This record gives sequence, C-alpha cells and structure tokens, in this order.
Amino acid sequence: MRCSRLFTSAIQTLLALAGSAILWAQPPQGAAEIHGLPARAAPVDYQAAAQVGQFTIAADFTGHAIPNAGELLSSEDHVAVEVAIFGPPGAHLTITATDFSLRVNRKKGELPSQPWVLVSRNIRDPEWVSPEEAAAEPKSKGGVTGGGGGGGGGGREMGAPPPLPPKVPVDVLRGWQQRLGRAAIAEGDRALPQAGLLFFQYRGKTESVRTLELLYEGPAGKAALKLR
Repeated sequence: MRCSRLFTSAIQTLLALAGSAILWAQPPQGAAEIHGLPARAAPVDYQAAAQVGQFTIAADFTGHAIPNAGELLSSEDHVAVEVAIFGPPGAHLTITATDFSLRVNRKKGELPSQPWVLVSRNIRDPEWVSPEEAAAEPKSKGGVTGGGGGGGGGGREMGAPPPLPPKVPVDVLRGWQQRLGRAAIAEGDRALPQAGLLFFQYRGKTESVRTLELLYEGPAGKAALKLR
C-alpha cells in the first residue's frame, strides 16, 4: 500500500513538471496571432530587392535592433532582417520563415531562420530602466566612491565587479514578447504584399560584417539579396 502511494505521488510530480514545461514552451499570452509589419509602398523603399518569377522580395538588415509597433527592442543573441514580398494584384504566396537563410562574410554555412519564440527569451528595450535603477540614479551622481569608509552611498567601491543586470518584471517582458511576435513575418498562404521580421542567431558585432546576403528558396523560386 505504501509503495502504491509513493508511486502515485511520483507520477503526479512528473505530470506537474511536464505541465510546467509545456506552459514555458507556449508563446506569451496574447501573442499567438502574428501580424507582421506594414509593407512599404514599393520594393525600392528597402535596402535590397530581387525579382523571383512574378514576385519581388525586398529586405532591410536591422542588426541587433528589432523594429516593431512600439519602441525599438534589441537582442544580443540574434539579428533581424525586415523582409517584404510583393506580387501582382490579387496574388497569394505560401510564406515560411525557414525558406530564408543568411550568409555572413561569404561563409559556406548559412544561418537558418530562427522562430521568434526562441528570440523572445533574451530581448530588451534599451531605454528601459528598472525601478531600482531609477531610485538609485540621484544617489549615484558622484560616481565611483574612493573606497575608504564604505559608507552607504549609491556609488560602488573602486575595483568592485559591476552589478548584475536588473531582473525584468514578468509583465514588462511579456509586453516585449508580444510586440516581437506581432512583428515577425506572418506564415502560411498570404495575400500580398506581406512584410515582417526574420531572425538569425548571431552574437557578433555587426560592424564586423563585411558582406551579407539574404537567401531565399521557396515556392516562388530562388533569390539572393545583397544587404552588404
């Protein structure tokens, strides 16, 4: 009897853990519908464009900055490309983010497109200031302390390691994630024009990128857009 109770308890624990993992894997609430970004008036309004059959693909490289409906977001782990697809009046095209890849500095191994949900794990609003930082700002006007009596001032001791970045509140992070999801390119059979963001894992500095090509291979055909 005791073994049976222990077994039942273990099963319940495993089910609870599995449920937590599923909830973590789900996109943020309210971000299930992806709308993309408004397409600009014409392909010439983008940094680069290429004709693919009856369609035209245009794109801008935004680096680690992530344009969206609100203030700019940023990611240290990924770069973004704003892509737009144009076609004749009434045209539709099946759009899939994985049809795109990024070639950096002519390297053979292209970077595959990444789902926006992966990108959402590490994004920031560069202008965001935590309540703790805002409260400490007036006290830290004097900068680094001299290291003498320790004191209780806002400046840190000379030679002390930098403080850890502030933890972003869940509701603030969820808002960023929702904006990110809505800016990603809408997938599936879509009426054209369509525009939105593609994401690629790249942690390096964009200043070191000498050549950059957005590659497309999908239902419309093949194309290479030179972004640098």
